[in-house]
Amino acid sequence: MTVTHQSTVRTIALLLIVAALSQAVYTALFIAKMDVPRQILWGSEGVLFAILAALAGTAMVWSKGLTLAFSAIAFSAALNVVQVGVGLTLFGPFGDAAKADPALAPLAGAIVAFSFFVYNAAKLLLGLAALVAGLSLSARGNKLLGGASALVGGLAMLANGGKIVAGGDLIAGVPLAGGTGVLATLLLALCLLGLAKDD
Repeated sequence: MTVTHQSTVRTIALLLIVAALSQAVYTALFIAKMDVPRQILWGSEGVLFAILAALAGTAMVWSKGLTLAFSAIAFSAALNVVQVGVGLTLFGPFGDAAKADPALAPLAGAIVAFSFFVYNAAKLLLGLAALVAGLSLSARGNKLLGGASALVGGLAMLANGGKIVAGGDLIAGVPLAGGTGVLATLLLALCLLGLAKDD
């Protein structure tokens, strides 16, 4: 089986779209206060991100002009594997322990905080990838999609970087970090589909 750079980039783009849709579905279910099948959703994301890390690492080596973007995607995917792993393996036991002994609540809170720290770092990297891919696509003539991706990517970097530094949302109650990160992921994927032939 021959694996080409073009097919690898297209597969990365499709996996990014699936990841963005998965996170949108999880958020919608959570907001609607419906039962969220965490094991299935997060477990599937864990598999997706592990594959994405390997593919983006391969694309990073083959790339002519998007090395930084693929590096950011690969490291973001690796961080996401850690993040969903923490959610799947530690949220339940530490949450149960905190219910049984309220003195353990700060420890359970620290596990959740660590998970969100990793989540925001991963989204910051996807913002960087969207910025780089957007600027590249813009330079090749598609200023609308490229400009939108670069702008949203920059916003995702600021929102998620700001959340890491400040320890919380920059504007209380407004989920800028997660929202811009998911939108940047989607725009990044569309940019990669447009750049796959030329890189």
